[in-house]
Amino acid sequence: MTQPSTPRRIGILLIGDELLSGKRADKHMPAVIERLSARGMELAWARMVGDDADLLTRTLGETINTPDIVFSFGGIGATPDDRTRQCAAAAAGVALEFNAKGRAILEDKWGEAAYPQRIHMVEWPEGAAVIPNPVNQVPGFSLGHHHFVPGFPNMAWPMIEWVLDTHYAGLQSQERRVEFLLEVFDTPESALIELMQGVMDAHPAARIACLPAADGRRAIEFGVSGTPDVAAAAFDALHAALVEQGVPIGEARQR
Repeated sequence: MTQPSTPRRIGILLIGDELLSGKRADKHMPAVIERLSARGMELAWARMVGDDADLLTRTLGETINTPDIVFSFGGIGATPDDRTRQCAAAAAGVALEFNAKGRAILEDKWGEAAYPQRIHMVEWPEGAAVIPNPVNQVPGFSLGHHHFVPGFPNMAWPMIEWVLDTHYAGLQSQERRVEFLLEVFDTPESALIELMQGVMDAHPAARIACLPAADGRRAIEFGVSGTPDVAAAAFDALHAALVEQGVPIGEARQR
């Protein structure tokens, strides 16, 4: 797979009726965030969609037509409710085919018992490539910069690590992103808008966000994130501006 020449946004698709019904809780998003952060990368968006074929095809059609790197979790098995493979093909406008490398993996694992049903787990959109599965060897697949893995965490997480380190090593940073946090007190958000905008304009590479306290206190938490040098410079500027304006502030902390 050719590496992108510039960093792309990274998104995830969480697929399955069981997530929307509450039968299962998603564990993938925090795991992805952790693995991206360890590589100096970050998650830009997440979507959750059920097993409805029309909706899933429409969703994949939207994400495939972007330059984003996308990890899709679930729905790639051989049972009738697993529709991700078919929907990905429809969204990309290509046919399904039995992938030669995937077929060889399943035949090596099961022999004749791979037929007639298990073999459908490697019936992928034309042009798909294997993502190795270190747990039970049943592979996932990549279609361009969309990467489809099982819903099982013990399989999915090492598979996305393999994708990141095999196909996107050039996008990784040696510097882990950091976040500086600071609470301000007894000050309405409206009084901080101009100050915040000025810091954001001066430090466009940093992410600056404010979050009012949800526990009834008159407090707002500022978060400043980015690579260590970028985040530190923006945080220092924010802190100095708050002090100059006489805003009551708490102790800074880092995570």
